[in-house]
Amino acid sequence: MPYLAPVTDYRFIMDTVAGFKAVTATDQFAEATDDMADAILGEAAKLCEEILYPLNRNGDLHPAKLENGIVRTSPGFSDGYKAIAEGGWIGMSASPEVGGMGLPMTLTTAVNEMMASACLSLQLNPLMSQGQIEALEHHASDMIKGTYLPKLISGKWSGTMNLTEPQAGSDVGALRSKAEPNGDGSYAISGQKIYISWADNDFTENVCHLVLARLPDRVPGTKGISLFMVPKLIPNADGTLGKHNDLRVVSLEHKLGLHGSPTAVMEYSGAQGWLVGPENGGMAAMFTMMNNARLGVGVQGVGAAEGAYQHALAYAMDRKQGRAGGTGAIVEHADVRRMLASMKADVFAARSIALMNAVAIDMGTATGDAAWTARAAFLTPIGKAFGTDVGIEVANTGVQVHGGMGFVEETGAAQYSRDVRVSAIYEGTNGIQAMDLVARKLMDGGEAAFALLDEVEAGADAAKATHPKLASAVWNAAASLRETTEWLVDQDLNDRFAGAVPYLRAFARVLGGHAHLAAAVAGDASRVRLATFYIKRLLPEHASLLAHTREGGTDLMAISIDDLVA
Repeated sequence: MPYLAPVTDYRFIMDTVAGFKAVTATDQFAEATDDMADAILGEAAKLCEEILYPLNRNGDLHPAKLENGIVRTSPGFSDGYKAIAEGGWIGMSASPEVGGMGLPMTLTTAVNEMMASACLSLQLNPLMSQGQIEALEHHASDMIKGTYLPKLISGKWSGTMNLTEPQAGSDVGALRSKAEPNGDGSYAISGQKIYISWADNDFTENVCHLVLARLPDRVPGTKGISLFMVPKLIPNADGTLGKHNDLRVVSLEHKLGLHGSPTAVMEYSGAQGWLVGPENGGMAAMFTMMNNARLGVGVQGVGAAEGAYQHALAYAMDRKQGRAGGTGAIVEHADVRRMLASMKADVFAARSIALMNAVAIDMGTATGDAAWTARAAFLTPIGKAFGTDVGIEVANTGVQVHGGMGFVEETGAAQYSRDVRVSAIYEGTNGIQAMDLVARKLMDGGEAAFALLDEVEAGADAAKATHPKLASAVWNAAASLRETTEWLVDQDLNDRFAGAVPYLRAFARVLGGHAHLAAAVAGDASRVRLATFYIKRLLPEHASLLAHTREGGTDLMAISIDDLVA
């Protein structure tokens, strides 16, 4: 089954839901005209359909391997990466001053989703480099920028992020990696890092590691952590590559999925590194990369969902079974139709939220308006968590559509489910995203949340003239979400945390309803039918989620450990 990039859907959402025209109306992004956007999405679609998608099964069936200290990547991945790099896709949103294209994050987000749909294992490599590029642009010295950014943007070098250690997962402040001054402006980095995506490969000239470590005699916890650039090969003064640094890939993890993406245990033994940002400022610098990656990972979930949906739809239209009407294919069965409609509706909702997030980032960048920056920050945990949850759910449903053949690896349906599962875990688990949403993102008293809900209600008011029942359902859902948000703002953190996950899901459900309603107003009959399905059948989930949220933490924490093991 071929993969077809949903370019039409991207353009529809950008124009009618996400507000991309406001981005192109700014001076900074004025050159991102409709014609340019169409050309970029069209060329990216060709790359994904013709070059990347055929590699997807290779990565699953022929995993990356560690041989004598060298990572050997899956067949065809080198050529696929070369096509990505030579097309300029890695540096789409990077500054033109250092070789980037300076394009809106909205376009980069759409392209990244296409690549994730086509070959998620390989797409993870340029995604890591994109995050590193943004971190260096914001925090690195001119020397580091001049040395590393052009190479990363060109794709000649690739980038990673090194946070996790065996004893320090989500609690990054527990890390033990050390940085000792060398006396020449560089530092000796020692320690072990785990779960490092694309820690090495056999198709870039160099791999550039951003590593969190602690300088001597610094305070414990996250406030005493600094960030260092630690390259695999140390660049010479003239930009050529010199000796191999004192670091190595210890092993590659044996994973549930993403077999084509090597995930490594890394050992640093006094490796030479250079400070990025100020001393003790490592978390601020790394969070720049992580926030970039969180939107990117949310989009990976959407991409996997799109791939799984297309795979399931093709099977359902071809598979003949039972006494279905019409063609006799299982797509004619009501329950199969329900599954496919749910998949498609949720992909649209999650994609819309991701592009709304990207538009907010672009508007904050172009205007400097704090309200846009706050919106982007608020949408980031929602986009990451809901996008990856949808990826997992849609991929799982795709297996169900295939029936028994979904459990058979030869059909390829299970790969989507296995590959996307980790997306709800890395770059901050979805539970952590939800806790961030109800804590840090509500520190403004709910201002950013209420601004979004104002727009949802205004959109519903405007839609009542043409789609009164759908509009009323969305308006009422937004009003209920507003009441719960007002309640949350007044609760202590434990009560907020107890209901954080259902609250985030409810917010995503309402934003999805908003997106589908806008699509119904602006689109054809097909858009109206899909919006009707979502708003009548999926949006009502928000009510039970908000009821869960408002229970607080008392009853939850009353469940003792003895109760759990009884």
